[in-house]
Amino acid sequence: MKKNTFLPKFAAIALISVVLLTLGAAQSVKAATGQICDQYGSTTQGNYIVMNNRWGTTATQCINVTTSGFQIVQQDGAGNLGGAPVSYPAIYVGCHYSSCSPSTNLPMQISAISAANTNVSLTYPGSGTYDAAYDIWLNADTNVSGVQDTEIMIWLNHVGSIQPIGSNTGTVTLGGRSWAVWVGNNGANNVVSYEGSGITSFNTDVKPFLLDAITRGSGFGTTAWYLTSMQMGFEPWVSGVGLTINSFSAAITGGGSGGPTPTRTKTPLPGPTLTPTRTPTPGGTGGACSPITSSIAAPFTKDGTGTFCWQSSNLGTYINSWNLTSLTVNGANFTNLYVASGSYPAKISGYWYVSYSTTNAGGHFEAK
Repeated sequence: MKKNTFLPKFAAIALISVVLLTLGAAQSVKAATGQICDQYGSTTQGNYIVMNNRWGTTATQCINVTTSGFQIVQQDGAGNLGGAPVSYPAIYVGCHYSSCSPSTNLPMQISAISAANTNVSLTYPGSGTYDAAYDIWLNADTNVSGVQDTEIMIWLNHVGSIQPIGSNTGTVTLGGRSWAVWVGNNGANNVVSYEGSGITSFNTDVKPFLLDAITRGSGFGTTAWYLTSMQMGFEPWVSGVGLTINSFSAAITGGGSGGPTPTRTKTPLPGPTLTPTRTPTPGGTGGACSPITSSIAAPFTKDGTGTFCWQSSNLGTYINSWNLTSLTVNGANFTNLYVASGSYPAKISGYWYVSYSTTNAGGHFEAK
C-alpha cells in the first residue's frame, strides 16, 4: 500500500498498495541479515533491498532478514478491516522512493522488456488477517522519487474480511492461472489488482500482467511507460507474525515488445461488499464548513454521533474514518476512507476544514 500502499496496496487496498504511500522508505540501512524494527528500516540483500515499511501504525513491527528473504517476527499494530493495512514489509528489485537495488536495470520502458521473470516461495501462518501481494509499479517517466502512476498488485493469498481496492471487473487468465481483477484508485495512483488465493510458489513472467493492466483504463499506462520496481511483500491488518518469504528472485530482460494476449472473462465474480478505505474520491465544490465547532490538530480522534466542523492546520500524515454519514475536508468527500497526506486538498487560508456527521454510535475519525 498504497497501498500503497489505500495506501493503500488495501485492501486492499492496495494500500496502497499498497500503496500504497511509503515516504522515507529508505530511512535506515542495516546489515544484510538480522532484525529490522525501524519504521522504514531497510537493508541490501545481494541484488535486492528488504524494507520494514511500517507506514500505517506507530506500533512495533520487526522483520528477521535472512540470506534469501525475511519473516515477520513481531507485528503489534491493528488496521481497520474496512480500510488500510498497517504496513508493507517487502523485498524488491528496482527503484522505490529513490532507493535503488544494486545493479538494477530499472526503470525500463515496457516496450523494451522481453521478459520480467520472478520466482517466489512463501510460507503463511495459521492465523491473522493479511494479504500476500506482489507489487509492481509503473510510471509515465523515469522519476522514481515519489509515488508512481500505476500500481499492479498480484494477491497470491489473503485471509480475513479484506479485498482489493476498487471494483471487481471479471477474470483474466495470466501465468497459467485465473485471477479476479479489481480496478480502482487509492487517491494517489491507479491500482489494478489480480486476486488469487493460497499460492505458495509463484514462478512466472509478469510482463503479461503489465500489458493487461495498461488496458484497464485511461491513464493506467502505455508501452511507452516505465517499469520502476517489482516487490514481494505482505500487508498485515491483524498479526501477520510468521509470514515468510523463503526466497525471492526477479530478472528483467530487455529487447522485447508486445506480449501474449490474456484471456478475459467479462462476467463479474461475487465478492465481499466491504468498501476499502484506501480509495478516496474527491468531490464537492470545495470550501470551508461552518460554524466552526473547534480547532483540532493531529494526533486527534473522535468517536460517536454528532455533526461537527473542525478547523485544523495540522492533520498529520493520514486521516481515516468509518461508520460516518459524511466526512469532507475543504469540500472533498473522504467519507469512510483512509487518505494519506499527499492526497489532502489544498488549505484554505492556511487551514483544512473537516466536516464530520454521523448518527452511528460506532462512528470514528482520526488524524494521525
